[in-house]
Amino acid sequence: MRVFVAGATGAVGRPLVPKLVAAGHEVTGMTRSEAKAPEVRAAGADAAVVDVFDVDTLRAAIDSASPEVIVHELTALPDRIDFRNEDTYAATNRLRTEGTRNLIAAAQAAGARRFVSQSIAFAYRMDGERLKTEDDPLLAQAPGAFGSGVRALHEMEEMVLGAGGLDGLVLRYGFFYGPGTYYGEDGTSTQDVRRRRLPVVGGGGGVFSFVHVDDAAEATLAAVERGAPGIYNIADDEPAPMREWVPVFAQAAGAKPPRRVPVWLARFVAGKDVSNFAVALRGASNEKGKRELGWEPAHSSWRSGFAESLR
Repeated sequence: MRVFVAGATGAVGRPLVPKLVAAGHEVTGMTRSEAKAPEVRAAGADAAVVDVFDVDTLRAAIDSASPEVIVHELTALPDRIDFRNEDTYAATNRLRTEGTRNLIAAAQAAGARRFVSQSIAFAYRMDGERLKTEDDPLLAQAPGAFGSGVRALHEMEEMVLGAGGLDGLVLRYGFFYGPGTYYGEDGTSTQDVRRRRLPVVGGGGGVFSFVHVDDAAEATLAAVERGAPGIYNIADDEPAPMREWVPVFAQAAGAKPPRRVPVWLARFVAGKDVSNFAVALRGASNEKGKRELGWEPAHSSWRSGFAESLR
């Protein structure tokens, strides 16, 4: 099968490309940077150096690759998410709206039959059940920077699922950990917990769903090869409240136990979005992805996964 991966050197794209090659697929990996093209080729794929906003060049690259499947893993997140900065998601929002539109149009023009797109599993409404399924609604309205990100997600998912002539699959990933992520050895969340700047906020009842990037790549490989069009949560087997996972993460990172701070202080220092996550976030059930994609996370829980990834 011919597969075109947009975002081939990102957190998921980097482990995904060699997995696709190993599975016998003919892969073209797209990157914006000529400096990263050798990494794509070293993984056994052809490299396309393309900016997704350069429509003509993008279409030419996809036409040349003649893919049956397009995988959309494009993001442009900063090294540190600052919810107090209204523009913290701006570049990624553009990729998820205009960039997705360009990719879909190029896929349709090239005769692709399947489109697999990244999304996130932590934008569900923060009420009701502790764990959300794919049938539960995302936040309809949210203020500030995260709100702009959620609006872009709605637009992106609607485009993918409604694209004519394409089987659209949306993968709602949990919070990534492992190499090249915020929770990796050099990630900013790991830096923060080592400096005791990642406290448990209030009662710490917000439920987080994590997924190791290698497991996210395995799920994406599965979605390339099988599964009906639709939405899939991709997360590990143990969504957990902040009060449980932060101390384990701190220990895995060799840090002192985390502090505890009141909600009002977290809101004042880091913003309303951070405090809402800490106390009200809902987790995501992975049952559909496991059942319909035939996928099983090798890192079934962050409890052991954090320690293994930070050795």
